[in-house]
Amino acid sequence: MIIRPATLSDLESLLTIYETARQFMRESGNLNQWTGGYPPASLVTQDIQNGNSFVCEEDGQILGVFCYFDGPDPTYDYIEGAWLNDRPYGVIHRIAVAAHRRGVAAACYDWALTRCDDLRIDTHADNRPMQRSLQKYGFTPCGTIYLANGDPRIAYQKSNE
Repeated sequence: MIIRPATLSDLESLLTIYETARQFMRESGNLNQWTGGYPPASLVTQDIQNGNSFVCEEDGQILGVFCYFDGPDPTYDYIEGAWLNDRPYGVIHRIAVAAHRRGVAAACYDWALTRCDDLRIDTHADNRPMQRSLQKYGFTPCGTIYLANGDPRIAYQKSNE
């Protein structure tokens, strides 16, 4: 698998992967995350234009998509709990995998951790598959953060040190 920057020509494929992820969330009991068509095409386009959208690709097929950037992320300024440390960190948002492909999320985490020693990510309390993925990879649950709209999310951090 290779990880490369997403391009605007990937947009249709990315939106399809996000739709597949939303359907999987609903099927696995996560009825409250990524509602109303989130993330919208405008946000995915903005991620691409800002150079923050990446795809995981194998044999020319896009298997996953995620947003990565170096922090700080204002969403993570306040936490009920405590981060593992206060060192500079990278951030992953909006990670989605094409229909039940194993190993794609781990490839994304691996890639991000080659760019930073500390990685932060969050997920909805109802997103049990994502929580399992993060804990299996060695992320530590650190507490609760709140999105700009006030919605709570479980915050995780992985430190290479």
